[in-house]
Amino acid sequence: MQIFKRFSILLICTLFGKLVILAQLSKKKITYNLSDTLRGSNGKYRQEWDVLKYDITVEPDITAKTINGKCVMDFFDSGAKLMQIDLQEPMILDSVKQKNIAYKFRREGNVYWLEYRDTNAMYKIKPAYKQLSLYFHGKPKPALRAPWDGGWVWKKDKNNNPWVTVACQGLGASVWYPCKDIQSDKPNNGATLRIIVPDSLVGVGNGRLTEKKQMANAKTMYTWTVKNPINNYCIVPYIGKYVNFSEKYNGINGNLDMDYWVLDYNLEKAKKQFTEAPKMMKAFEHWFGKYPFYEDSYKLVDAPHLGMEHQSATAYGNGYQMGYEGKDWSGTGVGLKWDFIIIHESGHEWFANSICTKDIADMWVHEGFTNYSETLFVDYYYGKEAGNNYLQGIRTSIANDIPIIGPYGVNKEGSSDMYFKAGNMIHIIRQITNDDEKFRAMLIGLNKDFYHKTVFTKEIEDYISKKLKFDFSSIFNQYLRTIKVPLLEYKIKGETISYKWKDVVKNFTMPIKISLDSTYSKEQWITPSMDWKTITTSEKYDGKSFFVDKNFYVDLKIIDEINKK
Repeated sequence: MQIFKRFSILLICTLFGKLVILAQLSKKKITYNLSDTLRGSNGKYRQEWDVLKYDITVEPDITAKTINGKCVMDFFDSGAKLMQIDLQEPMILDSVKQKNIAYKFRREGNVYWLEYRDTNAMYKIKPAYKQLSLYFHGKPKPALRAPWDGGWVWKKDKNNNPWVTVACQGLGASVWYPCKDIQSDKPNNGATLRIIVPDSLVGVGNGRLTEKKQMANAKTMYTWTVKNPINNYCIVPYIGKYVNFSEKYNGINGNLDMDYWVLDYNLEKAKKQFTEAPKMMKAFEHWFGKYPFYEDSYKLVDAPHLGMEHQSATAYGNGYQMGYEGKDWSGTGVGLKWDFIIIHESGHEWFANSICTKDIADMWVHEGFTNYSETLFVDYYYGKEAGNNYLQGIRTSIANDIPIIGPYGVNKEGSSDMYFKAGNMIHIIRQITNDDEKFRAMLIGLNKDFYHKTVFTKEIEDYISKKLKFDFSSIFNQYLRTIKVPLLEYKIKGETISYKWKDVVKNFTMPIKISLDSTYSKEQWITPSMDWKTITTSEKYDGKSFFVDKNFYVDLKIIDEINKK
């Protein structure tokens, strides 16, 4: 997802000491208007029709930076009268047709109201499958610094050839084509993308190339087809001087086609760097179960921006280097052993592209699990200690500015902590489970039982508690819905150690592993509450020999009874 946007914000804040300013700004009251509600909620005029498939044709004018297109939308009509069609300004909807019928519509900001039936008339409507053709054109919003801001990317490669794509998560697919722009309604039967480009260029899209057709005026149309449900923002064209190579991966579901589309001058570098992709697939099929889109293949595509999880066509722009643009977010060195963009963005195939949240307020389900996929990848290839160290290292990027879960119904995400903090929360769940096979079975079950589904956070929270046979609800409430880090207070008097939680939600029930010496040779579990509890030791302590397992993201504080005022 937009991990790049969030990483950049956090990096800038760290370098220039402005995290305090960021926190202050986050406290300002945010107001939402009708436009936010129309964009972010499943309102009345979205509810009576269900998208089944998009068939999009797009022809860019690379010089003018404009596009013309047609979106054929198959949908199930259960009584729609006034339909909300999303298409952001300055894009223009030219006409809407169904066979010989031309429909009237009117614009309200970024929404077109389509008069599908007389809203005042009474009908006996028989639900049926329908199709609309929506014709559009315009100069779509340019992404000035993709993928941190959304829109079309109009760039040139190093040989001065056009290099064009789209990055629009968060902002929404309606920034360039008319659609029902909400995550809760994926097209059940997939999508087709037809890209018309000059003969000198190649058009690459999601899924499989199903047709290459010569057009008039020295142009070619590349048709790409996705059979599985797909997020609107994931449907993207890539246009450039592409060449391709491929391989077969023997995975859980048989042979998986893994294709790589790269700029011609990057071919040799890509053949070396993209050996990371089958390594990723092996680790993630181990932890999460089968890759969710065997029918549509797996692809990496050279992109003129850092990257994005476009389903079955992941955007790659990491410069053919290890780490995140050559950096290690954990500071441990282990992050330089693998290509961050390949690993992280591919992790989204399971979390975001297959399991998808209905509202972006719950995006931690996408980003927290995908952030943790990095730790699991490290664990798989470099061992558990390396994975633990990596996870602990990325805590320096946690902001604790606003809650991770955002406001619902207004297309608003929560804190960037949905990455690092949510990843650490999942690691805590793994520690409490204290059984990696049981934890892994939960992850595989999650991907099996919510395969290609859209969800709310509570469904995921309840599933984890049920499968792991532990009530994690207070832990989810603490880490997802507050900005407070649990504080474990303790005091030592002779052979008695007292402890309790502070800065926690009501009924916070998180067991934690502690040690009575710095070598962690005497680890034991305790279950603190908001009232003092005690344990008795066989030795006397000086008030310093009390340690929390570093795999728990908590604060620790000793209470000095002598100096306490």
